[in-house]
Amino acid sequence: MPDQGKLTFIIGGARSGKSAHAEILATALPSPWTYIATAEAYDDEMRERIALHRTRRGEGWSTIDAPLDLAGALEALPDNQPVLVDCLTLWLTNHMLAEHDIEQECRRLTDVLLRPRGSWFVVSNEVGQGIVPDNALARRFRDAAGRLNQQVAAISDTVLLMVAGLPLKVK
Repeated sequence: MPDQGKLTFIIGGARSGKSAHAEILATALPSPWTYIATAEAYDDEMRERIALHRTRRGEGWSTIDAPLDLAGALEALPDNQPVLVDCLTLWLTNHMLAEHDIEQECRRLTDVLLRPRGSWFVVSNEVGQGIVPDNALARRFRDAAGRLNQQVAAISDTVLLMVAGLPLKVK
């Protein structure tokens, strides 16, 4: 019978070292490693960011692009495999731009995250420590991201807050 999985939630601000730390944690475990990417390359800057992430990860990683169906991608994975999801806030943005039912999509995702079948590392941005956004869409995003982050933190075995490249254990 496979070991029960563990969910580690890694959250922090932009350029706090979330992804790099998640990669370190995942690669400390036996391969194969799976990277589930939620970003979509809409412009040259994003294409460059994606390329840098791929280069930094190096050999041994398989990548699954799941800009919308993150729950389905997670459900399709084999058991006992380290998985890094990067990141929830881009996934949420994709759903908001597609005008999907955010509550339903978040519920579907957290239902899957409740049952990790291996060591799963989920990255997200902390968006609630800045100023109040000046427009309704940005405020709606901040609120939805805050709720999703709370839901994922509540069901996670471990929560790490990244600050200036340093992991702080919250849970």
